[in-house]
Amino acid sequence: MMTEEAKQLTTEQEWTNAFQVMKQLRTHLNLNTYLKLVREAHEKDRYEMHALYDNGEIVSVIGFKPMITLYYGRFIWVCDLVTDQSQRSNGYGEKLITYVHEWAKDKNYESVALSSGLQREDAHRFYEERLNYDRVSYVFKKNLKE
Repeated sequence: MMTEEAKQLTTEQEWTNAFQVMKQLRTHLNLNTYLKLVREAHEKDRYEMHALYDNGEIVSVIGFKPMITLYYGRFIWVCDLVTDQSQRSNGYGEKLITYVHEWAKDKNYESVALSSGLQREDAHRFYEERLNYDRVSYVFKKNLKE
């Protein structure tokens, strides 16, 4: 019997437990840098990390921030969403982001938005075709440490 549960990760130990999955998306991070960034984002920027567990094992992780902008109004910005590579195509990512949709609705947020790397065409199909997300903009970035 499969037992799936989504829950918020709030402790350094829980964030550490999620690192092996998150590292598959954020390959540039080592554990120390990851923990430092998660801690600071959690404390200063309302960042939340949630995980989907199947039979007690983390299979998918999402990080997001509640935000308010003039363009989107009250919305959730998904910063990170990744399913363990050995568990992909089992519906876990869809279950976890649907959980965030419900979380957002319960707290009166109007929408959920995210960006996805240009090269991640499978992810784009997932968002547009499976989840009915609209492609609404491009994201531009300027590195200031050049």
